[in-house]
Amino acid sequence: MKKALPIGVENFKDLMESGYYYIDKSLFIKELADRKGKANLFTRPRRFGKTLNLSMLRYFYEDTGDAKKNEEHKSLFQGLKIMEQGEAYTKHMGSYPVINLTLKSAKQPSFDSAYGKLRDDIADEFQRHQYIMESGKMNEREKTLFQKITDREAGYDDYSGALKFLSKCLCQATGKQAVILIDEYDVPLENAYFRGFYEEMVDFIRSLFESALKTNDYLQFAVITGCLRISKESIFTGLKHLNMISVLDKKYSGL
Repeated sequence: MKKALPIGVENFKDLMESGYYYIDKSLFIKELADRKGKANLFTRPRRFGKTLNLSMLRYFYEDTGDAKKNEEHKSLFQGLKIMEQGEAYTKHMGSYPVINLTLKSAKQPSFDSAYGKLRDDIADEFQRHQYIMESGKMNEREKTLFQKITDREAGYDDYSGALKFLSKCLCQATGKQAVILIDEYDVPLENAYFRGFYEEMVDFIRSLFESALKTNDYLQFAVITGCLRISKESIFTGLKHLNMISVLDKKYSGL
């Protein structure tokens, strides 16, 4: 029986468990680890598998806090090339808290609407990590802010700094720095440009990114994906060591 093509499948776990046809790109994990970039931006055209690759990274690196679930995630990689690369790479499986955020929902007609969608997505990611509230590692002020962000009751400045705050809370609770994965970073910016509220959106995205990716002591590494390379004068001004990897980069030609 022929395997089906994974058209529209963006979740690595669903793809592997459902037996879809899959071209092994797990050596991307090795290449990323070897390069040791703190913040990495991959720009690729649509339908190049960017979201699927970020999903793969999440299932490889994430410590869910549940040993059984971690083992289930490790089993997804059995038979893939990354498992042949030795303990230097496999020892990192299920070892880090992961912040996983997509910005594609921010394609809205106004800044208020787009900001509301981004706020909801950030709140959902806080909700996904709600378990750390019981870790005993957060003080009352941190718990209060964490809950306000989760309940969509925090202020603008709280959401623009939310990724750094979440990485701090995760690091305190687990003792491990966080991996940050951001998909479709350029969607809110491209949309805002054509809708007429680009400056407002740039200010928010710049604050969100700089607080999380620049001098963040709680960051292990970050991977950002999108279709467009937005100029450094806009959102990446403060990121002096951002690795820009375009579709023409030979090092990642297989990605």
